[in-house]
Amino acid sequence: MSIELQDIQIKQPKPLSRKKANGKSVLDMLNHDIKLFSFQLSDKKKERFYSELNILFSAGVDIISALELIETEQSKKEDKKVFSQIKQHILKGGSMSEAIEKAGNFSSYECYSIKIGEESGKLPQVLTDLSIYFNIRIKQKRQVITALSYPSVVFLTAIGAIFFMLNFIVPMFSDVFKRFGGDLPSITKFIILLSEILSAYAAYGFLTVLAFTVFFFMQRKRLWFRKLFSQIILTVPFFGTIIQKTYLARFCNSMNLLMAANTPLIEALKLVEKMVSFYPLEHSLRIVQEKVLHGSSLHHAMSEFSIYNKRMVSLVKVAEEVNQLDLIFEKLAKQYGDEVDHQTGLLSSTLEPLLIIFIGLFVALILMAMYLPLFGLSTSIG
Repeated sequence: MSIELQDIQIKQPKPLSRKKANGKSVLDMLNHDIKLFSFQLSDKKKERFYSELNILFSAGVDIISALELIETEQSKKEDKKVFSQIKQHILKGGSMSEAIEKAGNFSSYECYSIKIGEESGKLPQVLTDLSIYFNIRIKQKRQVITALSYPSVVFLTAIGAIFFMLNFIVPMFSDVFKRFGGDLPSITKFIILLSEILSAYAAYGFLTVLAFTVFFFMQRKRLWFRKLFSQIILTVPFFGTIIQKTYLARFCNSMNLLMAANTPLIEALKLVEKMVSFYPLEHSLRIVQEKVLHGSSLHHAMSEFSIYNKRMVSLVKVAEEVNQLDLIFEKLAKQYGDEVDHQTGLLSSTLEPLLIIFIGLFVALILMAMYLPLFGLSTSIG
């Protein structure tokens, strides 16, 4: 349900503070839901929090009692502490938007949305929209994970089976061939050579993969790495398109909720920039803000970045002309969501048989290479 505030006069809220109590930028805590060695509320916990809070409000429960109930049902100490801090701040006379901002586990987008809900008297609708927003985020993540989980398991199993055959089975046949002597078929020589290379450099390969994994986790938040990694992902056939549309759906959904709440365009772009953890979108939104601030139209500023396709830019142009940006972004979010649904299902159903065929062909190749000399040997003996 969108927030309709056209009939309500709301004073322009002051920009939310970009600083936490410890002096760190809010932007530092918005890139990921869960960060290494630091506690953050996941999308699932946030979705449940907003949903339960809305249900309790609808049942006539006051905010303090509602927060006490939510705090009581938390199983983790860190979660209890977060909701306890929110409750204590409200008990001291603060607003809910101020309370969740000071908690440090919520984004500027959430704080701003709740602030609008408090000032307009439509907090339950805001909580519903936030719950739906995080539910969509969770669904999008699960779609990508589901599409890749089975093919990944099959691929890793295939790598393990091939490694076992090349490292243990092929050397056994190789010893037999050396005893009998004679010339071996070219395919057998190739497989034996591959086995020898794998045996000699397997440890180095493992250390290389381990070093790359450590390097990835150490550098994944740095600007240069995020830029390079996102460029590589977008160039991957089919998978890159799914990632692009997933983040575009998230961008459109966020813009829809903010524009429907009569949020100024510049403020909406700033908030969405902090919510999107994908470098091409973050970078483009930062520049789009500057261009719009200096008089450019939104569609014209977006057209300079390849992350936004031509159809999307054209629809945004029409929406600006008829002052219906929230409606267009809502339609685009649904469209991109449906496309991601279809493509992830297609990816999963396509990769599975291809991987099975690949495994079968490679195993058959190894077996054929090992048995060809034995067939030749039995023929010569006969």
